[in-house]
Amino acid sequence: MIIQLKNNIDAEQKKAIINKVNSFNYEANEVLTQKGTYLIGIGSKEFDIRQIGNLSGIADIHIVSDSYKLVSRKWKVVPSAVDLGDGIAIGDGSLAIMAGPCSIEGEEQILETIGHLKANGIKMMRGGVYKPRSSPYAFRGMGIEGLQLWYKHAKAAGMKIVTEVMQVSQIEPMLEYTDVFQVGARNTQNFNLLDALGQIDKAVMIKRGISGTIDELLYSAEYVFSGGNEKLILCERGIRTYETASRNTLDLNAIPILKEKTHLPVVSDPSHGIGIRRHVEPLALASIMAGADGIIYETHSNPYKAFSDGQQTLDFRESEQMIRKMRATFELLKSF
Repeated sequence: MIIQLKNNIDAEQKKAIINKVNSFNYEANEVLTQKGTYLIGIGSKEFDIRQIGNLSGIADIHIVSDSYKLVSRKWKVVPSAVDLGDGIAIGDGSLAIMAGPCSIEGEEQILETIGHLKANGIKMMRGGVYKPRSSPYAFRGMGIEGLQLWYKHAKAAGMKIVTEVMQVSQIEPMLEYTDVFQVGARNTQNFNLLDALGQIDKAVMIKRGISGTIDELLYSAEYVFSGGNEKLILCERGIRTYETASRNTLDLNAIPILKEKTHLPVVSDPSHGIGIRRHVEPLALASIMAGADGIIYETHSNPYKAFSDGQQTLDFRESEQMIRKMRATFELLKSF
């Protein structure tokens, strides 16, 4: 059960509502976000919600059977959008495109990428300054200094920054310079990190775990929402299966299923989804046809010299071609 409280509710009204919820053997958990105040009622006994709905201070009340309640579409039928400011949003009915290198490598690369994205009307740049790598000897990112350098040029270009955060201690120093905090597949169930991201007023993109189920992804989002942060985006990025012909298996099924289960925006990452450069484009187009609100992918001026993930990274010519096809596909979908 989700009870949405009125903005002008007073302490006595709130206490009366909580007491009423408790009287049905339900536990009332208060959640305060950027957009509202909610009471999440946890219990199993069925009752007529009109016994609560007529109390003073309640704006709306919903019965939600899903365990992940706040991210469920059962109480919020209208899809949510994440507004990044400056007219840039994800989930607002437009096609959101986020592109950039796997790793931020230096100033020249930053400027080259920004130039490519601006020339193609892209306003969100992805890149990693902290990189989780399988080998401890691989390049692991430029850290906060790289983010600050990137931010200087991105801000001047009107570009939003999408970058991965790996641990709680990184959030505060990254906060000023980041527009979308990405939770990578390895951290999708790092609940301390999710709790901490629930306390900030910045967008959070949660990638599906390497072997995670759709419901587990939704539970991870519930952690952030229940902590107070409604600015959430979900990302299908492929899962590990028995198949060895590709890096991962991009689960296109997940896109319409997530759109049915949640009101949150859903984006697709075909670069990680398949891990093979020549197949990124068709999977991006298929993701759009499946209903994705956006695409996040990797591009580099010279993928063969990229510090990481070069095998799945498009060069700028391939990227420009894919951007045109993605937009054409999105327009075609809207015409149906």
